[in-house]
Amino acid sequence: MGLAAASSEHAPVAACGFAEATAVLRRLTADDLERVNETILDRMRSRAPMIPELAGHLLRAGGKRIRPMLTLAAARLFGYRGLEHVKLAAAVELIHGATLLHDDVVDGSALRRGAQTANVIWGNKESVLVGDYIFSRAFELMVSAGDLKVLQILSAASGVIAEGEVLQLSTQNNLDATFEMYLAVIEAKTAALFAAAAEAGAVIAGCSEEDAEALRRYGADLGVAYQLVDDALDYSGAEDALGKRVGDDFREGKMTLPVVLALARAEGEETAFWRRVIAEGRQDADDFDRARAIMRRAGAIEDTIGCARRYAETALASLQDVRGAKDEACLRALADLAAASTRRSN
Repeated sequence: MGLAAASSEHAPVAACGFAEATAVLRRLTADDLERVNETILDRMRSRAPMIPELAGHLLRAGGKRIRPMLTLAAARLFGYRGLEHVKLAAAVELIHGATLLHDDVVDGSALRRGAQTANVIWGNKESVLVGDYIFSRAFELMVSAGDLKVLQILSAASGVIAEGEVLQLSTQNNLDATFEMYLAVIEAKTAALFAAAAEAGAVIAGCSEEDAEALRRYGADLGVAYQLVDDALDYSGAEDALGKRVGDDFREGKMTLPVVLALARAEGEETAFWRRVIAEGRQDADDFDRARAIMRRAGAIEDTIGCARRYAETALASLQDVRGAKDEACLRALADLAAASTRRSN
């Protein structure tokens, strides 16, 4: 059964909000997601008390758990009845958690999901070292799943994510950064793990190579759409909804798509403004508000969301290529997640 076949018999993909779509996916994977959390806590045991303390802080901060849910839902989509997908989903979340710890150190972030970051509480050295520990535990889980193909998928994604971090350094404060350079960064930093999470769940379920590839493409395009919206929300979102400060990308001089578009459409003194605040890092108290006003005039936020919609549509098209799906509820939930990915407030 494919999405196209399902759509011919049922209503079109629901126009639900992102929170609702995520809640549906969470309900479908609830039991397995609880096992994922238990697995993570078990793997964080250590003789060094700081490791479970810091890791526990990261887990308590919440998060949507989208990446591990993709792994769990992809396995269920193809009728998997084992438990190895739980290990893979836990590995995916640990990889994500480790990259968050490292990101916060690199970016000097003080808040994540409304709470102080680990580097603020424990320090940069501690965050980096615990992040390394979490990475090692993730690889142990990948190996214990006993499938060389999924080990290759997730280990390769880990390398791509690290590469994305380095690529981002070359675009930061760089007014010459293009859309293609920006896209390369988010494909590596965000989309690679979305793609690997979905593909690994499909592969452990024993689906066809064609279906595994369709899930990989779905995850990759969903990841790009997700990050595009994230970058738009950093300029257009509300802090109480986001759970973090708006404008962090601006203050860090990141060349996200809203800035790339606004710079390309700059008028009058706007080019000099972007050079001062991004390239030179000289920012005044009211510069963020001015940046947002310039973006509104240039249509940069709207066009960033429009770009995200195109990637979400491509993700949906990949689901239509799936031929071996056995769980219609999961297929529908994954489709709704992609459709709603551009209707986010956090």
